[in-house]
Amino acid sequence: MYDTILYEVTDGIAVLTMNRPDKFNAFTAKMNKEITDALKQAQKDSEVRCILLTGAGRAFNAGQDLGEVSDGNVDFGGFLRDRYNPMILQFRKTEKPIIAAINGVAAGAGMSIALACDIRLASDKASLVNAFVNIGLVPDSGGCYFLPRIVGIGKALELAMTGEKVPAEEALRLGLVNQVYPAERFMEEAMAYARKLASLPTRGIGLIKRTMYKGMDMDLEQTLEYEAYAQEVAGSTEDYQEGVRAFMEKRAPRFTGR
Repeated sequence: MYDTILYEVTDGIAVLTMNRPDKFNAFTAKMNKEITDALKQAQKDSEVRCILLTGAGRAFNAGQDLGEVSDGNVDFGGFLRDRYNPMILQFRKTEKPIIAAINGVAAGAGMSIALACDIRLASDKASLVNAFVNIGLVPDSGGCYFLPRIVGIGKALELAMTGEKVPAEEALRLGLVNQVYPAERFMEEAMAYARKLASLPTRGIGLIKRTMYKGMDMDLEQTLEYEAYAQEVAGSTEDYQEGVRAFMEKRAPRFTGR
């Protein structure tokens, strides 16, 4: 179905693998569009309750394939507006949990796409590099939005201005990633994490995602009102009713994502 990515649904998890291992999964125009389309597909598929994004081979994603922009005659603004911005916005619009399984280096826009995911898991051999400064550019693909919100403005500026490589354990300490697993069992652990999320109330998680992200850009009064709206929606779901029944019956809930 796709040329630059692999897409497979198993156990309620849509596994989206960036598949240009000979180029360290660097972005091309086609990959940008295929990732955007795959996220839309996963959002519409009721069987999908979690999305896991990873890379084939040794890298997660090395950023933009510079072969596409090496002629020096690039409309960078148009380039981002046409290709990267719609892709990054789709991560936010997709109201299912999205995990970045960072199996190797995530550099430049590859780091940005990892930051756009809701949860980041890293192999102990992985690293993140805000590499834009190394070619005189500015972090894009949401890099200037996500990074300071995750690590704070001071550390974000340091990472962006120096292009410093952040190994997995340091990324964990900074809060750039949520968990670090040994490389030899990384995908096994990442899939186990995804299965756990896939077993939870999918619509409730989607509302958590939407409300928490909105709350980052609203004041307290606006956030309280939006929480009230979101709770009205969550309270009408089948999973809420199942959760209450399970609590009253002293058993584990069996959520269906509806």
